[in-house]
Amino acid sequence: MSTAAAALTDRFEVAGRVFHSRLIIGTGKYRTYEEMEAAHRASGAEMVTVAVRRVPLDRSSESFLDHLDPSLRILPNTAGCYTAEEAIRTARLAREALNTEWIKLEVIGDQTTLFPDNEQTLEAARTLVKEGFVVLPYFTDDLIVAKKLLDAGCPAVMPLAAPIGSGLGIQNPTNLRIMREQLPNATIIVDAGVGTASDATIAMELGADAILMNTAIAEAQDPAKMATAMKLAIEAGRLAYVSGRMPKRLYASASSPLSGVVR
Repeated sequence: MSTAAAALTDRFEVAGRVFHSRLIIGTGKYRTYEEMEAAHRASGAEMVTVAVRRVPLDRSSESFLDHLDPSLRILPNTAGCYTAEEAIRTARLAREALNTEWIKLEVIGDQTTLFPDNEQTLEAARTLVKEGFVVLPYFTDDLIVAKKLLDAGCPAVMPLAAPIGSGLGIQNPTNLRIMREQLPNATIIVDAGVGTASDATIAMELGADAILMNTAIAEAQDPAKMATAMKLAIEAGRLAYVSGRMPKRLYASASSPLSGVVR
């Protein structure tokens, strides 16, 4: 198999579960269930995140849960929680209702920016890991917090790229690059802030293992086409990362060197 083919069949693993797609997709903000279904199909994603506090888990009324492909792994999230205690309670509810130990942990610290409360997130993560949860925590792009979350037993970390739903793209590539270099064996999933395909490619070129996104796809004029674009962008960015880019140079370097030129 060629290097290019090997890279495109590259897989990433979380808690012993192997995935071929490096795109994790969401369920919120779609205009119709049909648009959501089409976007999910086009994305090729194998995991979908669901806000536990925004859906009737008892299936008492129709919701996006009724329109999910059964092959998708459901990743419940604790969106809307503002304390560790609240997030822990929501995670336990999700485990009972959806029959999964997996949880995307979100503990928000500010209602305006929706920035995460790293201290409360770490507290909740430690408790949930002890209770047997597979905890994927959302946090600011802070190397030290990432180390503490990994030490707490989280199998992956999910640093933000920009504020949730902002579409601003990668605001601090240096932090993500440092995190990748300092944590070479960690699974890093970029979460929040991706707006278009080039943002996704940059995140992958910085060494992210995967990307979770929702708004960029759901609020696109054509969600299915944007989902396809994101799928291809992630594949391209990953391929570029594993290929090893050329070094940057201050001055020109001829594409056709003068050495060996017939005179």
